[in-house]
Amino acid sequence: MSFLISDALAQGDAPAAAGDPFLALLPLVLFAVVFYFLLIRPQAKRQKEHRKMVESLAKGDEVVTIGGMAGRIADLGDNFVLLDIAEGVHVKIRRGAVESIMPKGTLKDL
Repeated sequence: MSFLISDALAQGDAPAAAGDPFLALLPLVLFAVVFYFLLIRPQAKRQKEHRKMVESLAKGDEVVTIGGMAGRIADLGDNFVLLDIAEGVHVKIRRGAVESIMPKGTLKDL
């Protein structure tokens, strides 16, 4: 009868095939490389472009914030921007909250 526990234990005593430990790490290394090129590198590039755009802000630029507000820059500070979003309505926002600069003349209602 091959249903006995002793038969099962006897079969388990066979030596396992010893593989190369570096070959076992290869999938992890490949995963890390793919992770870097698909996620980390593009995100760092976007952050660098956004930082450069925020540093180049000037008075009179028409911008859109992360929250979706569109307006014209009325005044610039080191960390904050005074944004003119309507006639006589000014909002102070962080410079980092500016998502993009729009082409001149986009906001004709202000």
